[in-house]
Amino acid sequence: MTTIHVDGRGVWIDGRPRTLLCASLFYFRLPREQWRERLEQVRASGYTCVDVYLPWNFHELAPGRWSFEGRRDVAAFLDLAQDAGLYVIARPGPYICSEWDGGALPAWLGLDRELRVRQNEPRYLEQVTAWFDQVLPLLAERQYGAGGSVIMVQLENELDFFDCADRPGYITALRDTALRHGISVPLIACSGQGDLAGATGDADGVVPACNFYPDDDSPDIEAEVRRYAALVAERGVPLLVTETNRRHRTLRLLASGAKLIAPYLQSSGWNFGYTPSSGNWGRPGNFMSHGYDFGGYVTSTGVARPEYAEAQVLARVVEVWGDRLALAVPGAADTEVACDFPTSSEPAALDLPEGGRLVAVPHLGTEPGTAVVRGVPVAVAPGSCPLMAVDVPLRPWGSAVTLTLASADLVAATDGVLVFSSDVPVTVVLDGTRTEIPVSDSRTMAGVTLVVLSSADAARLRSVDPVDPDGTVHLTDAPQQPEKAARTAVREVRRRSETAPEKPAGLHALPPTLESLGVYRGRGVHRTTTDLTDVDALLLTGAADIVDLAVAGRTHPPIAGFDAARTIDVRDVTGSVAIEAVVEIWGHANFDDARLPALRLGALRGLGTLWKVRDTTDVSALWTVHGHWAAAPAPTRVLGGWSSTRVAAPVTYTRTVHAPTPSALHLRGVAEPLRVSVDDGEPETVHAENPWVLLSAGTHRVSVTLPHHPSGPGLRAELLALDAVRDWSCAVQDDELLTAFAAGSGRTEEVRLPLVLKPGEEAWLDVDLPASPDGYLVRLDATQVRVTGWAGGECVGRVWVGDRPDFSGGDPDALWVPPNWPGLTLLAQGIEGRDTPEIRTLWLGGPTD
Repeated sequence: MTTIHVDGRGVWIDGRPRTLLCASLFYFRLPREQWRERLEQVRASGYTCVDVYLPWNFHELAPGRWSFEGRRDVAAFLDLAQDAGLYVIARPGPYICSEWDGGALPAWLGLDRELRVRQNEPRYLEQVTAWFDQVLPLLAERQYGAGGSVIMVQLENELDFFDCADRPGYITALRDTALRHGISVPLIACSGQGDLAGATGDADGVVPACNFYPDDDSPDIEAEVRRYAALVAERGVPLLVTETNRRHRTLRLLASGAKLIAPYLQSSGWNFGYTPSSGNWGRPGNFMSHGYDFGGYVTSTGVARPEYAEAQVLARVVEVWGDRLALAVPGAADTEVACDFPTSSEPAALDLPEGGRLVAVPHLGTEPGTAVVRGVPVAVAPGSCPLMAVDVPLRPWGSAVTLTLASADLVAATDGVLVFSSDVPVTVVLDGTRTEIPVSDSRTMAGVTLVVLSSADAARLRSVDPVDPDGTVHLTDAPQQPEKAARTAVREVRRRSETAPEKPAGLHALPPTLESLGVYRGRGVHRTTTDLTDVDALLLTGAADIVDLAVAGRTHPPIAGFDAARTIDVRDVTGSVAIEAVVEIWGHANFDDARLPALRLGALRGLGTLWKVRDTTDVSALWTVHGHWAAAPAPTRVLGGWSSTRVAAPVTYTRTVHAPTPSALHLRGVAEPLRVSVDDGEPETVHAENPWVLLSAGTHRVSVTLPHHPSGPGLRAELLALDAVRDWSCAVQDDELLTAFAAGSGRTEEVRLPLVLKPGEEAWLDVDLPASPDGYLVRLDATQVRVTGWAGGECVGRVWVGDRPDFSGGDPDALWVPPNWPGLTLLAQGIEGRDTPEIRTLWLGGPTD
């Protein structure tokens, strides 16, 4: 049945070698009604393949509750991909990263303390098997050769970024499950930082692939890629680049031997619902925006960018060289190339199987330049990377002559006609005779007609029979660029008299995690009353993602510290006071980052523990020194006060700490990670982002080990005596409850903007949207508000205006209401900050806004 395989020469489909251009296109980030259009858009770009993640937690909504309907009908999406003429690389994880909630690992996995994610561990693999039992049969039925277009299945994702204890065992377990379900197309596993064995576990039958994210302007890309082409060749497989940057100068990867190139997220999308992740791109953490767009050739709303035309030209290059490119091998870098512009430190060349070679000449600068190739000066446009033909026989195109040199990309050819794409004049040498052809002009020499098109015109070449034997070139109509529509102001909304209901979740001595209350996406509300007499500060530990805290009716600025300890000044209140904390899950971590607890993969969300700070004692003195040349009896110094010439060598400071109550050791001045052990236990790493260590009541021996840093800021230590705030009443509002409320109706009153809110106040607003076939990008002219939007029965995103944490991934300041998604309901929350919470205007823009 299998009609696709890979070997050391390349990728073979139905017995023919192929070079694959692949675009990421994610069904779970698009309205279902746009799937076909987006797939056809990719195919029209000339790309022949899409890669698609299948997020586990998008389909398992709660333990054992599966959904494959509506926007979750991945089988229908795969069928549409086949209808569009696209191959598919399916990536079912179980972990996908993709800046998606938890990297697609269900949040409830973290409730099992014995379960270890991404490990060869029975509890985890039992859960993974349940997921694979659901999804792999769908893929098996849609494999190429079995009625579908799935040509590869990826296991896991960038495992070499993760500290997996048994990589061979883990990947082998995934492989065996895939084989048991009848997956017969190649199984691949991609490395994220170049550790092939770390990604594949060297499991038999699992093909290593590589993700490259270099600096686009680096002169050293070729050297790195050629090394990996050689490494995988030793394993008898081709270089598969499963992710890379989106800039089409990635043509350089072709010239270094890649047989699959998949620029990540060429077709952008949207994180509907509570599905963005919290990640590790900020200082140190960030929230992923609902717009998911890294500058690919199609925007989140489906609008083609100028890079789309570049994709079409690249696809033409791949198509015209066909089998010869697919079987080309990296050659020695011995073609004489000299450039007057920044270029590669190691030019890449491909030796073609029927003679000749293709030489990549990247122009990494911004000004027009000249390259001298084998003694011939040629023009090279800035930002381009022409794949220059050298000593190529033209027999396949009906000519007995040899193309000694062509300084531009070949994009079409037929008997006696060659068509090139370039935005600068093209130099061609045929059998030793040289000519220079201006853009949009042609020449005939040695019986061969040479045509030069601008890159814009080359992108419009007709896909079938683009050129006639007489040199006539056939172009499609120029694409109509959508005009940027003027924004429409909305200044009248309807405010609901009711707010969303809360589902009681019991009384608890300490706040439980939201996941333990059955909330995997959404928020929880925690209330208590406590005595703050003689208490100047509270300490919050273990909180994530967003905590809106009100003490005695005063709302504090939102806390979004990714589980870092935070102090709260309460000197202005005393006596018995009410405390309310609203905790919202933005999204579970999609990457494993040890700097903060909430950035660890599988970390849970919730309020954590709120402590009253009863006393603070400086404990910076009376530490004994161990290490370097310190002898017994150990010298006594202040913390960090040892003087030594052994700079950067570790030194350990130890002292006894008396904690009559649960306490927190605060290490001020931490610059680099250090190690702390308590009572000679397992050391834990303390980072500058969270320089706290919690201690139980009692007497403890604390040891701090750090690199000796005489120029460092110096360390101070203080001990905070704590008393936990107890007896919490909890309620929850998961995403389904909030969505149902947003879709409902009730009593409203007309409100004309601006709408001023108090910090901590919430307002549910219904907005009448005029009918639009294009949908809307909704933007706010506002200060100090956090807004969640719903339309068409789904959450369309969240926007935070004012003082906020870092955001990344796309446009964090807009909500997208897709075409024909009726209604818009907003939950606006006033947040404490420098300005008064206020919504002045809602602006409705089109998809190009």
